[in-house]
Amino acid sequence: MDPSGRIIVNNKICMGKPCIKGTRFKVEFVLELLASGWTHDQIRGEYDIKEEDILAVLEYARQIVANERVFDVPTNP
Repeated sequence: MDPSGRIIVNNKICMGKPCIKGTRFKVEFVLELLASGWTHDQIRGEYDIKEEDILAVLEYARQIVANERVFDVPTNP
């Protein structure tokens, strides 16, 4: 799934944090719910979020982590 149609970043919405298009639900909020053990069904039942939105949030997060740069930082003995 390509999250670009469902996840937007706009400085005028949610202080520029990525959110689900047409809502004020931040990617961060949905990830927090999932990390807290909420099921997709619980999220959809409690909030006006579609399954495709949840999957777009997960794909957006996956892309962020996949493109993360990791640097080896030497430590002093």
